[in-house]
Amino acid sequence: MELPSKYNPKETQDKWLKIWKDNNVFHAKANSNKKPFTVVIPPPNVTGILHMGHALNNTLQDIIVRYKRMNGFEALWMPGTDHAGIATQNVVEKQLAKEGKTRQDLGRDAFLKRLWAWKEENGNTIISQLEKLGSSCDWDRTRFTMDDDYSNAVREAFVSLHNKGLIYRGERIINWCPRCQTALSDEEAEHKEKNGKLYHIKYPLKEDKNQFVVVATTRPETMLGDTAVAVNPKDERYVHLIGKTLILPLMDREIKIIADDFVGMEFGTGAVKVTPAHDPNDFLMGQRHQLPVINVMNPDASINENGGKYKGLERFEARKRVLADLEALSLFEKAEDHKNAVGHCYRCDTIVEPYLSKQWFVEMKPLAEKALEAVQKGEIRIHPAHWSKVYTNWMEEIHDWCISRQIWWGHRIPVWYDKDGSYYVAKSQEEAETQAAAMHGHPVELKQDQDVLDTWFSSWLWPFATFGWPDKNDDLKYFYPTDTLMTASEILFFWVARMIMAGYEFMGDKPFTDVLIHGTVRDAKGRKMSKSLGNAIDPLEIIDEYGADALRFSLIINSGQDIYISKEKFEIGRNFANKIWNASRLVLSHSLPLEGRVREAGDINLTDLDLPSRWIIAQFYETLSKVNSAIEEFHYSEAEILVQDFFWGNYCDWYLELIKPKFNDPKIQKTALFILKNSLKMMHPFMPFVTEEIYSKMNSQDDCLSRAQWPIKPQELIDLQASAQMQIIIDITVAIRNIRANWNVKPNETVDAYIIPGDDALKELLSTNGADILRLARLKNLFLDSKITLLKNSATVLVGRNKVLIPLEGLIDLDAEKKRMSIEIQQKDKSIEGLQSRLNNESFVSKAPVEIIAKEKERLDALNKEVHELKNVLTSLS
Repeated sequence: MELPSKYNPKETQDKWLKIWKDNNVFHAKANSNKKPFTVVIPPPNVTGILHMGHALNNTLQDIIVRYKRMNGFEALWMPGTDHAGIATQNVVEKQLAKEGKTRQDLGRDAFLKRLWAWKEENGNTIISQLEKLGSSCDWDRTRFTMDDDYSNAVREAFVSLHNKGLIYRGERIINWCPRCQTALSDEEAEHKEKNGKLYHIKYPLKEDKNQFVVVATTRPETMLGDTAVAVNPKDERYVHLIGKTLILPLMDREIKIIADDFVGMEFGTGAVKVTPAHDPNDFLMGQRHQLPVINVMNPDASINENGGKYKGLERFEARKRVLADLEALSLFEKAEDHKNAVGHCYRCDTIVEPYLSKQWFVEMKPLAEKALEAVQKGEIRIHPAHWSKVYTNWMEEIHDWCISRQIWWGHRIPVWYDKDGSYYVAKSQEEAETQAAAMHGHPVELKQDQDVLDTWFSSWLWPFATFGWPDKNDDLKYFYPTDTLMTASEILFFWVARMIMAGYEFMGDKPFTDVLIHGTVRDAKGRKMSKSLGNAIDPLEIIDEYGADALRFSLIINSGQDIYISKEKFEIGRNFANKIWNASRLVLSHSLPLEGRVREAGDINLTDLDLPSRWIIAQFYETLSKVNSAIEEFHYSEAEILVQDFFWGNYCDWYLELIKPKFNDPKIQKTALFILKNSLKMMHPFMPFVTEEIYSKMNSQDDCLSRAQWPIKPQELIDLQASAQMQIIIDITVAIRNIRANWNVKPNETVDAYIIPGDDALKELLSTNGADILRLARLKNLFLDSKITLLKNSATVLVGRNKVLIPLEGLIDLDAEKKRMSIEIQQKDKSIEGLQSRLNNESFVSKAPVEIIAKEKERLDALNKEVHELKNVLTSLS
């Protein structure tokens, strides 16, 4: 059956998505006779829509899962979505705002009902988009972090950790988002460099108000809550003032000057204001010196009643008023430019406020010990390796994790309180009531904690909670630990490190063996893609225009530490998909009687085959071996380059061209079909749709390519001598083509070629295969003569131990061509001189962006190579 003349990606994708799903092709079963290979998807938020980061991440996962499935593993790719507490609540709250309502107007139960309705309507959008990408997940297993079973796992984890003393409730300085009005963990408060000010303020001494201690602060509005000024006990400037009393400006409150080793003598003036309720370091200092704690902010970051006349002002408006009033009192000395790392909410980008609050925390150091040791000993491997050091640094400096959130969408904290304030930790209210009754001797009324758990507290259980933990079922025993995790660097701490800790804590084993940290998708200018910059490319648009295979292939082949992509680069994948289609159409149209006959390597006998056929078989298996290694080592871009070079270069450009005159030979047809079939298998993990469609036309015994067996390298089909001999034929053909191109010989002009073979064996090889060189190099005549040493006006090139001469006289105007090349060399030399001068200019190098300098260096290297080649061409003329 012939393929249609043109490949239709959309039609093919729709067809195979349905076949795969209807036939449950990607379903994995526990306790099979196969070895398991498990990957858990980094669960996208239910609010999410497919972006290029998702496309990259999920293509990488799909490649390894398809590869392992074809290699005989019971490969499971576990899909699912995360409830995304803050993000999802924000979406629904914005909807309510348009109706003039708040969540408080609805009440908790009605608001949660509305959230669930939104989730049912919109929460699977990202899943359907991942299907369009070709993701071979076991879709019947799709999990959601607020499913009943999963919620049970979350409660189990909380109760277990609390019973071990690793979860506690305490009043601490946390990161507070005034817009979301919830606590955030340290990792959720992303620090960004900001150009700010360092304000110098005079604090008068009580005993002599004409004397001052000048403090420097970046947040003058928080001075309303100051309860001390601190200096270093070794700072000679202030030793005589330690213990004296200051009058807090604007509030007229007496505060002491204290000595603390924490104070840096070099920062600002060496004297710092101490505000225990609004700074984590000040809070610790306050505890050491038993200072009063005064909170001057409301949850929305406006000033509260403790801020005196500034009550009700928004924090940054309060800053302006405070500074103006200080200046009016001659207590404001100066403001200096100051760069400062300021925390921002990872969801809404609001500047977070260090805020004293009673929250639930996980003590992390005991959990981090095994997780740190696992990476250091290589039990868990992080790729690229430099991320291991980043991981280690973070784990060694780990802080306790604030896990309570002041929102309604999420796993409600499994803690109940009685009227006295005593609390009971349990997996259900019934269990809590039983505990309370036992303590009081009679039933008591309980109220559940209003807060929910941090979203990451549920997702850190993902590798085992998705399999029904704490139930010890067959799936959990078979598929855990998982094998490979692929993710972005920004959630190395949010998610990856925490999953490792949870795996050892709750399962007693690592959650996975390998972690691949992939790069970030950037635009052609190196900027991270974002809606705000307007440089984002919609993967769904690329799929519609170019096809999913083109999207996948182009993303991976351009990947490295980061991926620089533009819309035009997706033409790489589209062109390759079309090449696969057209080449397959050619082979299948000549191989109808043989469809389905070539099933195993044993069907091929090298003794029956010509040199090109023996060569292409050897080249295929050499490529396959390298592709296997590249995939196993997570070098996917390298694997794609190998695949493309073999199929487009060796198979299409050389082999199919070499066999065109003899395509009616059954042995040739058989070989061409054999290599095509196995090439489709090798390309399938990267481009599943086009390969699946072509494979289905070959009447294979396999139900579909997705479940076919990966090619196995048979040593008896590797003819190294054929590879070496064929390479000589190719090199000579390329050399003649290059001479034609360099000397502007017209494409339709045939030329003569003289070859001086290096020895008799080479002469016999060239004689036997001369017809191929004659046709592929567009020669009129090919002469093999060991006696020729020189031909007048001939371009000469040495190919291995063979000398090739092409007489040019009469074909071109030699003098004109020499002149043209000489002029071109002079022009390029001038450009090289200018570029070199520019790169030697220290002023340019110090001011120019790194990417501009890199491009200039690339231009210089390219020009030097071009001049070198041109000079070689001129020299080659005998």
